[in-house]
Amino acid sequence: MPLTPHWIRHYPRQHLRDDLIAGVLLTVLVIPQSLAYALLAGLPPQAGLYASILPAIAYAWFGSSMVQAVGPVAITAIMTASVLGPLAPVGSALYLQLAVWLSLGSGVLITLCGLARLGFLSQLLSKPVVSGFITGSALLIILSQLRFIGGIDARGNTSWQLLHSLWAWLPDIHAPTLLLGAGAVVALALARTGLKRWPMWQRLFPLLLILVCPWVVQGLALDPGERIAVVGPVSLEWASFDFSMPHPSVFSALVGPTFLIAFIGMVQGITMAQALATQRRERIDANQELLGLGAANIAATFSGGMPVGGGLSRSAINVASGAQTPLAGIVSGISMLAVLLLGTDWLNHVPLAILAANIIIAAWGMIDLSALRQAWAYDRADAIAWLGTASGVLALGLETGIAVGIGLSLATLLWRTSSPHIAVIGRLPGTQSFRNVNRYATETLPRTLMLRIDESLFFGNLQAVEERLGLELAQAPDTQDVVWVMTAVNRVDTSAMAALLNLNRDLKDRGIRMHFAEVKGPVQDRLVHTPLWTELSGELFHSVPDAFAALQASRQEPHDAALSI
Repeated sequence: MPLTPHWIRHYPRQHLRDDLIAGVLLTVLVIPQSLAYALLAGLPPQAGLYASILPAIAYAWFGSSMVQAVGPVAITAIMTASVLGPLAPVGSALYLQLAVWLSLGSGVLITLCGLARLGFLSQLLSKPVVSGFITGSALLIILSQLRFIGGIDARGNTSWQLLHSLWAWLPDIHAPTLLLGAGAVVALALARTGLKRWPMWQRLFPLLLILVCPWVVQGLALDPGERIAVVGPVSLEWASFDFSMPHPSVFSALVGPTFLIAFIGMVQGITMAQALATQRRERIDANQELLGLGAANIAATFSGGMPVGGGLSRSAINVASGAQTPLAGIVSGISMLAVLLLGTDWLNHVPLAILAANIIIAAWGMIDLSALRQAWAYDRADAIAWLGTASGVLALGLETGIAVGIGLSLATLLWRTSSPHIAVIGRLPGTQSFRNVNRYATETLPRTLMLRIDESLFFGNLQAVEERLGLELAQAPDTQDVVWVMTAVNRVDTSAMAALLNLNRDLKDRGIRMHFAEVKGPVQDRLVHTPLWTELSGELFHSVPDAFAALQASRQEPHDAALSI
């Protein structure tokens, strides 16, 4: 792999101005988001700014997407908090240390997957499961931020724990904080809808709110003494990497979640990159994307320790700002470094309630009920997978929720493949086309049953195939020939081969010949070395029309034309 990215070697000079402007605009516009997502992850708010420097540059150098922007994202942030919360107190030195190891571990895993060309693993989750996971996570994010809006200390990893804690803390809600936080939520919501005609002002509004609120807090003398929680002093100390190892028991508890957060990061990053590439009529390399995402997370360990990913809103801002190549990401990282070096005193008095309001509005936009409606109308099994994943995340937490989603995806796949569609087919009059006799008026041969199997054959669907054959033979007891049409059969496993062998022997004992038609080459290559091939009582036909013609001729009598509707 060349050390210099392809987009640099063939950089179009006419894009330079657009990329420079987009990089600076992206930096300015994602400051509120970066601060808020660090807060969501349980890290110092400034960690979100640090995570927007080296990771952005590393992804731009190693990734394949032209416009995806990498940095702190909501899903990764809430997963970080969910994983580390049970292991260490939020804000403690151990918590920060574990965040660094979580970022490093997930980065190394993603990079290894890219080197091993395992980009296809990102496709193991169906779209309904991903949508359900994001929606459930968004609702969990909203619940987790209500404590900052109310100025209370309610905590939990599931919706039940959060609701119970919020209820217990209800009498202690701090009215000034609630007024400030709720007002910010309303203002941000109104800006999102009311400023649609002015996109730039719509994106700038969160930053303007963050800049104005410290003046309000200071002017009203509402400092920590008045229980309005603020960001507090921002220091560059968090930008260093702590190489010390935590206790083995704590470290071992981090292994499983590291795999999970790496997997979710892969799915989210590649999905986002593919969506952006489709819009721009470009292509991405899934394995190269993994190298970019992995490099970004490894870089994050040296700058704040916050795991990062490809963000929807961050990438949308990048595109809207006019980005044309990854150079915009590099410019953004350098610009964020300049912001930190110029001074961050203006962040000291930013209320945490304002950052929480930004998170709530962003999370609200992640709720995708349209995907549920579409799945319910098209495929109820996918809708159930959506509901199960979202409910699992809310009721059981992120890790168990995604496990429920994966389980439902596999169960849905197994259910579909174990109940294959099998059609009795006949010839359309005057043609060489064959269709389902229950859907079209067709011609069929007497004492002949032609069955098309629309699924690969394996141990899980053999019973369904045998039962369907038995049902059809019971309705046509004078059958002399059974033709299995294998057009859609891509694989026949050992169990299926043995079952077909037994069927051939059973049918032969009953005076019925068994034939195959349109067996695919790879399937035939395997079957030709089995007893089924040598003991086959019937013939192997290259096509269904050949089978129809041969069996018609063998009857030595005019065939009956049966019209089946």
